[in-house]
Amino acid sequence: MSPNHRVEEILSLWKEGRIPLEEAVNEIAGLRLEAVAALANLDMGRSARCGIPEVILAEGKSPSQLAEIAKKAASGGGRVIVSRVSHEQLDILRTMCADHGWALSFHEDAAMAVISRGPPPTAGQGVVAIITAGTSDIRVAEEARVIASEMGCRVRTAYDVGAAGIHRLFPALRECLGAHVYVVAAGREGTLPAVVAGLVDRPVIGVPVSTGYGYMGGGRAALASMLQSCSVIAVVNIDAGFVAGAFAAQIANMVGMR
Repeated sequence: MSPNHRVEEILSLWKEGRIPLEEAVNEIAGLRLEAVAALANLDMGRSARCGIPEVILAEGKSPSQLAEIAKKAASGGGRVIVSRVSHEQLDILRTMCADHGWALSFHEDAAMAVISRGPPPTAGQGVVAIITAGTSDIRVAEEARVIASEMGCRVRTAYDVGAAGIHRLFPALRECLGAHVYVVAAGREGTLPAVVAGLVDRPVIGVPVSTGYGYMGGGRAALASMLQSCSVIAVVNIDAGFVAGAFAAQIANMVGMR
């Protein structure tokens, strides 16, 4: 198995004398759990253990609950990703960060906030390409882009290049050459991932998006189409931009280390 970037970073910090041995051991153990009252148990060791950062899903949480969880996570880990953030939740997160002197960047299209007490991740050699069939798919694609970037990948994007105007795809693919893996988001009939997989020699991850209406709308037709693809693709759940971006980053980082 290839070494985990986070483990390498922890060992380097210990070797340089920037963190004590005990802290390095705790980090590498990857079993750090931080309880937030009776609300949540934060998996602070996920990044060291799996290479995927802990992400807080904002859906279903009140603004005050979300702020309490995010504060605990930021205090322990230094960098926190919050997904599916409403504007009401964003306001309280901004207030919390201002009170503590923390930075907050909000990615509007992805509805994701990144809270940071330190520098951003160092870009590695892994390259992820993210393509959408239409502009309505961008919200899901942007979720994938943010998480892949947070996992240290370089990301190239090409949006609104779907099968309804297939001539748009070929210039977009030229812009994405050199990517180690492709994430392709599509709603409606979900054709584009199979088309892309028939044109490139790299892994393709299909993301069905809950656009479309009528019979099998809401992403169901897109999901069924991708699962029935005769091209070789992997498929995640409807609107699962985070899963697609994290999976793509794992592949790209592994290949980029060679």
